[in-house]
Amino acid sequence: MTDPHQMLDLWLEKVEDAELKRELEDLKRSGDEAAIADAFFQDLSFGTAGLRGIIGAGTNRMNVYTVGRATQGFSDYLNANFEEPSIAIGRDSRNMGEEFVRRAAEVFAANGVKVFVYPRIEPVPALSFATRDLKCSGGVCVTASHNPAPYNGYKAYGPDGCQITTQASKDISDAIMKVDPFSDVRSIPFDEALSDGIVAWIGEDTLERYIEAVLDQSVVLDDDSESKAALKLVYTPLNGAGIECVSKILDRVGITDVTVVPEQAEPDGDFPTCPYPNPEIREALEHGIQLCEQVKPDLLLATDPDADRVGTAVKDGDEYVLLTGNEMGVLLLDYIARVKQAKGESLTDKFAVSTIVSSAMIDALADEYGFAIKRVLTGFKYIGEFIGQLEQANQADRFMFGFEESYGYLNGTHVRDKDAVDASMLICEMTQYYKQHGMNLAQAMRALYEKHGFYQNKTVSYSYPGADGHERMDAIMGALRTVSLANIAGIEVSGVVDYLQGIDGLPAANVIEFRLDNGDKVIVRPSGTEPKIKAYLFARGATLEAANEAVGKYEAAIEKLLG
Repeated sequence: MTDPHQMLDLWLEKVEDAELKRELEDLKRSGDEAAIADAFFQDLSFGTAGLRGIIGAGTNRMNVYTVGRATQGFSDYLNANFEEPSIAIGRDSRNMGEEFVRRAAEVFAANGVKVFVYPRIEPVPALSFATRDLKCSGGVCVTASHNPAPYNGYKAYGPDGCQITTQASKDISDAIMKVDPFSDVRSIPFDEALSDGIVAWIGEDTLERYIEAVLDQSVVLDDDSESKAALKLVYTPLNGAGIECVSKILDRVGITDVTVVPEQAEPDGDFPTCPYPNPEIREALEHGIQLCEQVKPDLLLATDPDADRVGTAVKDGDEYVLLTGNEMGVLLLDYIARVKQAKGESLTDKFAVSTIVSSAMIDALADEYGFAIKRVLTGFKYIGEFIGQLEQANQADRFMFGFEESYGYLNGTHVRDKDAVDASMLICEMTQYYKQHGMNLAQAMRALYEKHGFYQNKTVSYSYPGADGHERMDAIMGALRTVSLANIAGIEVSGVVDYLQGIDGLPAANVIEFRLDNGDKVIVRPSGTEPKIKAYLFARGATLEAANEAVGKYEAAIEKLLG
């Protein structure tokens, strides 16, 4: 392990950026051993999600040097695998986003990689689309998704517009490891590269083609817009990148009664209204819910900072409730299947794609409508990868819908990542459909529970910060593999599936699934982007209360193992 103090001294010697220099000097003066270790104990790892970390000085931080190093390695990979390589780059509203985009463009350009850059913040799916539309060799989106404000990141994409998967990630990571961040990174000034034509702005025509591609995914029974139920909407982009494209798509489908949450309308990387700009959590939606009490809309819609995830809240009785990612995925899949079936389409050759940690309720829908289920590893990139496999077999039309429990949805092949712009349109169209039938989305979900059983899911996370965090996580996962669990919360463990062995044709993954005698299950996996272990709890009950009680018992039992 590299000595953090030696690395700090090296960076003090080499760093030229004035702000980072001051931060390093302050860190040196402080003598804070924990802070020094956390900044320098490792290189910020490049995985299938690219880079993600806290903005600041150090090898374990997001800064122009770690971005430059990653980009040099990515450039070397592109030059080794593509003739005349090119790259598309985008960003969301996070702090240092523009600086990191410019740095990446400067390095790519110096290495002979043609660069296309979005001139302003745009959603992740718009970057995925641009990568495909411009026939680029890869893509980069500077974003940390729904992480807190101190974070930023660097998502890497392949030529298919899908986040890179295991082998490409390894190859790029290997290339990065060979790069010294101070002596090996080639760059030319951004404005010079722009003037020379090595860097070019992504045009409005590409963004318009993306919007049109989303419109093509509309799923309605009647194309006559006048027949749709009038919809009143409150929308929040959570100070992120969704405002432009989501507003455009809603307007194009005739949803014009939209009130935007004013405190969260403008892009702001500090996310001043909530410490965690994640539409999964109620705190992020509180301003929207308060506005709903005044406006009384049919639906509250919220997109995360890079607009690949979308969350919702709806009035249920006296209060607004948040629909979970699993609930919305089930609702959308049922709606899409229902409309297609009503139009006379056969679903027997269609695929719904979800992850191993998403709701088991989709099996009941598959039985009802006759479509097939494909489950992939956690991460939407694997759903995108499966779409690509269908496309290579000239079977792309078999893809019907994909979703993951963490609020990611897609029903088209126009991009290879979750698309909150597309999902926002679909959710609104579904809300109109149910409004015509006298129901809101909470009531529609309840009707599905009553029909198929009360499936409940919960994801709990346990954090392991600091230099020894990853060692603790490895030890916990190792113990789960070696200690035979007889039961969880008194329910017998009937089987254990270790995905590290490569199950059902899936790539090897550090995931353990405990199957319980009553049909419920518990899945444990380390996060790929944060120092956390996540446990996914699954239960089915005769009532909602029974299912939730079971989930609560599983949570208490798993906390003893992971907490």
